[in-house]
Amino acid sequence: MPSVPTAAPEPLDPSRAGADERSAGHPDLPRHEPDAAELARVAALAAADALAAPREVGDLPAPPTGDRSTSGIGATDLPVPAARPRLGDVVPAPERVTPVAGADFVLTPDAVIRVSPGEAARSHDAARRVARQLADLLRPPTGYPLPVTDAARPEQAAGITLALVDSDDLGAEGYRLDVASDGVRIEAATPAGLFFGAQTVRQLLPAAIESPTPVAGRWTLPGGSIVDRPRFPYRGAMLDVARHFFGVPDVLRVIDHLARYKLNHLHLHLTDDQGWRIAVDSWPRLAEVGGASEVGGGPGGHYSRDDYRRIVAYAAERHVTVVPEIDLPGHTHAALTAYGELAPDRVAPPPYAGTEVGFSYVDPGSERTYEFVADVLGEITELTPGPWLHIGGDEAFKVRPDAYAAFVERVQRVVAATGRTVMGWHQIAPMAHAEGRVLQWWGTDGEDPVTADAVRRGARLVLSPGNHAYLDMKYAPDTPIGHDWAGLIDVRRAYDWDPGTHVAGVPTQAVLGVEAPLWTESVTSRAEIEFMLFPRLPAIAELGWSPRATHDWAGFRDRLAGHGPRWATAGIAFHRSPEIPWPAGPPAPAAPKAAIPAQAGPEEAPAPTPSA
Repeated sequence: MPSVPTAAPEPLDPSRAGADERSAGHPDLPRHEPDAAELARVAALAAADALAAPREVGDLPAPPTGDRSTSGIGATDLPVPAARPRLGDVVPAPERVTPVAGADFVLTPDAVIRVSPGEAARSHDAARRVARQLADLLRPPTGYPLPVTDAARPEQAAGITLALVDSDDLGAEGYRLDVASDGVRIEAATPAGLFFGAQTVRQLLPAAIESPTPVAGRWTLPGGSIVDRPRFPYRGAMLDVARHFFGVPDVLRVIDHLARYKLNHLHLHLTDDQGWRIAVDSWPRLAEVGGASEVGGGPGGHYSRDDYRRIVAYAAERHVTVVPEIDLPGHTHAALTAYGELAPDRVAPPPYAGTEVGFSYVDPGSERTYEFVADVLGEITELTPGPWLHIGGDEAFKVRPDAYAAFVERVQRVVAATGRTVMGWHQIAPMAHAEGRVLQWWGTDGEDPVTADAVRRGARLVLSPGNHAYLDMKYAPDTPIGHDWAGLIDVRRAYDWDPGTHVAGVPTQAVLGVEAPLWTESVTSRAEIEFMLFPRLPAIAELGWSPRATHDWAGFRDRLAGHGPRWATAGIAFHRSPEIPWPAGPPAPAAPKAAIPAQAGPEEAPAPTPSA
């Protein structure tokens, strides 16, 4: 995988820290860092408190008492009031915003969410699902019943209406939102467009709308209209579940984060040297043996077929496509541990818990290897309805160039035989073109003539530049987890680049979209995932969705600032970046511990370079 390891920082030793010592330059990092279980306990206590006495929108929380606090974070801590959202405060920035003074809409206890009947029953059912999802988001904080019903003819204005309409202008994911004093209307040509419009409605309500428990107050949306549609069709993030395993609930929460910011692809890095994370019936030891390890020597884990189906279905309900990656021919140590017959020397190596790369590979000269590839990719295809199969293809340093080329070209044909389109890291660019092929580019230098040539031969690109979009890079030198081989990535660096012109010789129309990868050598918990995602993930989301004409750092940082209270209310751990003018308030719910020290890899492993 394209994540070049570096020497890990010295682990933090709490015994050497003063009672009031915090990480220099990062006042948001508390003395004791809660893990996901602690956060869940605190959230449960907060819910009990909130149900006992509904808060007012904007009320300051009572200070924590007794043992109901952890790491200085009160069980009832909600952010202090931020400015009321304006119509243009949405992230990602909409294509066109037209405020109308005096047209604010107030959501009331008797409000109804209506679905205007569509022409096709199947689309109408999908639209009703979006309406139910919106109601599910709004009911906990408002306490309102918000029934979902079909709209009458003619439609009533009061409440919130979702309408499927014939519109070539809005495209497959665009929407129009109209907010008036007598009602809110979302129009779209597809259920996906309705869903993304509903996310905008969510952002236009006060930050307390993210509360899981009732908050008494006035729920106002600013008046006016928004017309919005994405710049690129592929907007995603990647979660590496191979280096450290993350259970289904953690993955579902990441999907929620993607949907919140109109990202529509989740790339799951399912296999690597440290662990194989997906059950394959025809090769059962892949998960049973290959999945029982992870970085640092932990227990690992894997997804059953039903687990994986649950992830795929949950994503689909939120209009997120899962992109599975089976990394080949390198990054396969866990597979070799399970099945030594795939190794060049036919000997199964012991499990690997370090962080080096480039030392493992399946035998490209063995027909048994291609039986393995066909079986695995065939089963993954059965479980994944999306169009893409990601075959990795990076950092196979030990494979001879001619053998590597023959392997990749044959595997591309295997993918085509499944009816899917091949994706791979840009190292597969020199190989023969396969119809529809997508290269995921993770370079740090936009001068890449080999990739540009592959584009001229028909390939498309998903942009994940390591020095802008790799969310496992540190924010600053003292960030306690993450890497720095591609440089430090603060929020501005994540935001200030253009996917449409980033790679020389690649025209904008050849760019399918953007993706923000999160590799997890040093990321071990849900709170740490969120700390590395936020606030940089919304920056990547805006690059993928918003028209280039809206790109403006000063405007983005001000809009992003209003999301800090939302994340705090929702219990999302985030980095309180000094670049962003956050409203005053309590610290983020959690922050990560020290990085996991890198373990030495096999002696023959080469030292990769950032350009590898």
